[in-house]
Amino acid sequence: MGSVEDTRKPKGQDMDETITTDGGDKPAQVGTLRGRTLFITGGSRGIGKAIGLRAAASGANVVVAAKTDVPHPRLPGTIHTAAEEMEAAGGRALAVKVDIREEAQVRDAVERAVAAFGGVDILVNNASAIYLADTPGTPLKRFDLMHGVNVRGTFLCSQLLLPHLREGINPHILNLAPPPDLDPRWFQDHVAYTISKYGMSMCVLGMAEEFRELGVAVNALWPRTLIATAALSMLEGGISPADCRRPEIVADAAFEILTRESRSCTGNFFLDEEVLKEAGIQDFQRYAVEPGHPLRSDLFVSG
Repeated sequence: MGSVEDTRKPKGQDMDETITTDGGDKPAQVGTLRGRTLFITGGSRGIGKAIGLRAAASGANVVVAAKTDVPHPRLPGTIHTAAEEMEAAGGRALAVKVDIREEAQVRDAVERAVAAFGGVDILVNNASAIYLADTPGTPLKRFDLMHGVNVRGTFLCSQLLLPHLREGINPHILNLAPPPDLDPRWFQDHVAYTISKYGMSMCVLGMAEEFRELGVAVNALWPRTLIATAALSMLEGGISPADCRRPEIVADAAFEILTRESRSCTGNFFLDEEVLKEAGIQDFQRYAVEPGHPLRSDLFVSG
């Protein structure tokens, strides 16, 4: 997608940009994503795409890592259309077809990202598979898919990108994962799905401590309400888009997290609304699909 040149060195400061040090030998850019490179799994649509667009609007490089390289019969967008939108938003993008369950494909995607942009500063583990069914109603192929994408994929991408993240500028890993809660109500109706999403949460708990001395932040972000995405529309249960917020609320919260200083922001389980309230946002109606309509809380969120 477009020409590629080295943008990893800051060429000037945005008005909201602060340059600090990360405690090591390299500068840490705080308050901006300009010139930074994000590797976003599942970045062709939904929340992943929204995060990419928000980053691109600030001048970031975005690696759109997903499986859809030709139009899907039921889901909109491809890695190529998403990359085009990100470039139109003001960033630069690289579309990479990859199944994050496959080690060889992830290795190739990482190599292509580094070749294109000189490194990777941020990993967003957004790709996820969902199948909400009880134990008898969950085929093993669905169980394997959810654990392959949600847990194995998150672990694999984090493992293979770590050598590049530790050399990056203000490096972050952000998992789209819920705050872990062992209340049985979050398990009883969909044990397999809950275990797989909590596996992503456990990666945050463990890797945040493991990578702390490296200066690589590892955090989780989860929406307080349901988010209107194409994947959600395919689920059974009568969920109306009017019950939801738009993916942009998660993207704005992700931007706030990823522009914080990595050494002082790690091991957290953030909710999008709380992050934005802390940033001074008071008007949340702008994120609603239908302003004024009652919203439904997301899974794993009380109240």
